[in-house]
Amino acid sequence: MGLRSFSHPVLRKLGSFAILGTSFLIGYLGTGRWQVGACFVASWLMLPWLEILTRVRRARLPRIKPLRHQFPPSREIFPDLSELTEEMEEEGFESVDDAGWDWGDHRQFFRLFYKGDERLQASICLVDQDDIAFYFLSVSSRGPCGETWTTWNYPFSYSMKFAPKFRTNRLRGDRSVLEILASHREFLTREGVTPGMIAASDPDTIQLELQRDMEQQIAHNLAAGLLLPVDEEMVRYSWRGMLFIWLQFLRDFVRLM
Repeated sequence: MGLRSFSHPVLRKLGSFAILGTSFLIGYLGTGRWQVGACFVASWLMLPWLEILTRVRRARLPRIKPLRHQFPPSREIFPDLSELTEEMEEEGFESVDDAGWDWGDHRQFFRLFYKGDERLQASICLVDQDDIAFYFLSVSSRGPCGETWTTWNYPFSYSMKFAPKFRTNRLRGDRSVLEILASHREFLTREGVTPGMIAASDPDTIQLELQRDMEQQIAHNLAAGLLLPVDEEMVRYSWRGMLFIWLQFLRDFVRLM
């Protein structure tokens, strides 16, 4: 666990292998059977099914998530908000609005920004669910026909499929605003996106565009079978969707080892 606390990838991988090796030895030395040790190692891969079957299977999600103006969370809840805002403003972004949505024990807060000279949208997002909270940063460019290119440091593999016109460039969670912005410019170059292909945005409509992105994602996952309708307002994960979440966990497991 000490090795896992370092940011260097080699040390983190050594820590992961040490945990898996210890799990194998507990099973093998305790019973004398290597098969039991292998089962102990495999249990790390099956552990997410406890949450999937107990929480995700019962979860109900709204088809439409209306974003509304929100006051920013307190410094005790989100102590880095002011510093991150200053970093955004130092890079030429202007604060547009604070918005968010609440659903049961799941809350999201967005501080929205716009950089007019490069036609870039950006946000600082706090996700607060149960007793777990984390934040991530995103920078986005939009095309005239609904295309979206987003660079972000969301710390986990996403629990839904992205809509067809949504392209993502995912970075590590410890990247700064300056690093995310530089990576986004490189991402646009790799995608063949020229400045003329990026549509200008009205800062007053960024909140509505973000809400429309969420609604399109829900609709896409309904069409893909990952979500099933409960009624006209609510959806839930299908068994295919729960399998998708588990496979996303395996991707993170391999990536973070």
